[in-house]
Amino acid sequence: MDGDRRNRLAALRADIRRLERVAGPVRGRLSLGDPRLDSALGGGLPLGQWHEIGGEGAEAETGAAPAAFAARLAAALLARPDQRGRSAVWILRRDDLFPPGLAGLGLPADRLVGVCARDEAEALAVAEDALAAPGVGVVLAEVGAVDLTAGRRLQLACEARGGTGLMLLRRPFGGGTAAATTGGTAAATCWRVSPAASAPGPGGLGLGAPRWRLRLVRSRGGRTGDWRVEAGAGGDEGEADVAHPLRLVAELGDRDLAAPAAFSAAG
Repeated sequence: MDGDRRNRLAALRADIRRLERVAGPVRGRLSLGDPRLDSALGGGLPLGQWHEIGGEGAEAETGAAPAAFAARLAAALLARPDQRGRSAVWILRRDDLFPPGLAGLGLPADRLVGVCARDEAEALAVAEDALAAPGVGVVLAEVGAVDLTAGRRLQLACEARGGTGLMLLRRPFGGGTAAATTGGTAAATCWRVSPAASAPGPGGLGLGAPRWRLRLVRSRGGRTGDWRVEAGAGGDEGEADVAHPLRLVAELGDRDLAAPAAFSAAG
């Protein structure tokens, strides 16, 4: 019996590895604005794929920092010449988007379509349909989790029109378990995002550009990493700036910690 169980577990693990390797063609790569970030992704964020973006701590419920990071990615993607005329579709579980705030992150309201989904199944179904629709460049969907079957369906929808999916993992308010961070997933990349303290604005007054701590916990064909980044100039400051969405302000996981210096007591 134990032998049969081991054989079934080995077959299941093989199936999971096979599903995780399934990936459609990369439809170009989106530069994140810094070569150190892009190199961890094999040259930039792969397009024509779907990506998982979740929060840590309280952000797993509020989703504010992951949503802001995803908005920067979507704005940069829509600024590409090959995305001219395409729109972003944002699938909501709560009607709490603030378009002026998204515009400040570079995502234009006139190219944004909001859809309120009643439940998890509907959110995933709408995301799948939107990714396969003509004229859609990027789909952002607020979901609790994406299993392997749903992930494969999303990838097939991405391949249909070359759209890119950003799945925003969001735990329900008032309890519930957070989605798994790693393990079986068909996502091209998996990110965990939390807020970081911003620097003062010009003249040392007020708040500066938004900052986030990014943890890349999975990257197909790349490597993981941990960085602190700042949103680059966007919105009214020009499309060329939106096309370079992030600035690296401090390295975390890519830097080895210095060994503690040895010392001896005097005397």
